[in-house]
Amino acid sequence: MSYIRKLALIVSAVALTVAAAAPFPASIALPDDFQPEGIATGPEHTFYVGSLTTGDIYRGDLRTGAGDVFVDAPPGRSAAGMKVERSAHRLWVAGGFDGHAFVYSTRDGSTLANLVLSTGEGTLINDVVVTNDAAYFTDSFRPVIYKVPIGPGERIGSPVTIPLSGPAAAIGDFPNLNGIAAPSDGHVLIIGHSSRAALYLVDPGTGSSRELTLTGGALTPGTVDGILLDGRTLWVVENFANQLVKIELSPDLSQGRIEARITNALFRVPTAVGEDGHRLALVNARFDLGFPPPLGPGAPPGTDFDVVQLDKP
Repeated sequence: MSYIRKLALIVSAVALTVAAAAPFPASIALPDDFQPEGIATGPEHTFYVGSLTTGDIYRGDLRTGAGDVFVDAPPGRSAAGMKVERSAHRLWVAGGFDGHAFVYSTRDGSTLANLVLSTGEGTLINDVVVTNDAAYFTDSFRPVIYKVPIGPGERIGSPVTIPLSGPAAAIGDFPNLNGIAAPSDGHVLIIGHSSRAALYLVDPGTGSSRELTLTGGALTPGTVDGILLDGRTLWVVENFANQLVKIELSPDLSQGRIEARITNALFRVPTAVGEDGHRLALVNARFDLGFPPPLGPGAPPGTDFDVVQLDKP
């Protein structure tokens, strides 16, 4: 082999090594005025973020930072919390104030289901978690959870309303029930209550609830937002506190200890968190600039939004 060819191979190998070791971007820009709230992660470093004001879904790459609008939603839709169902190539999205939930194909962005969870005023479908046999949604105005069964062949069933009992049923100052998480078998749901700064364990069959006991400190009242169960670690986003709380849970999930409070100069009222290997991705909603309609006027025109990445502590 010639010296020049050997040199070329060495240079190519070095270039590939450098590219593979390149750090993931700490911040990924979203379109201006997008007004995001929820984030979900999928395979191959993919992430999805939804718009509260348009219902559009943005899809990007956590490694490169590249992305674009993936779902151009019909007028009148909204997108709050969301989760990827990897096995079925589906994205489940909480629909906000109209009482709907939406299911999109992660292959082509098409609408697979438009589900009516609740009707009338006084509803806010806030977040969703997907287990092996169902998707569960929270309502920040009503003491209920909504269950959408997932049947054989990944068939999406009809929504069922499950009234809550116990401490999770107490409705107080807005916001109330917010983030939701669960182990894959769905034997119990973990639901966060924003204004009460509490976490509840909910029986998905009966709706009965009890508080998850915390040691090592307390959550910040009025800030508990999206939550994520990562093995025995529960990540809790505290939006206006600009913090991410790390909680280590007991094997039965009934107790937890606050192990860390993570702050970051890039946090600008984050509202949800997704997991990608040893990294976490949070979306900045910037609610300090204004809540979107109908709660407020929204952020001023031209406001920038982004996704923040950090290594798991």
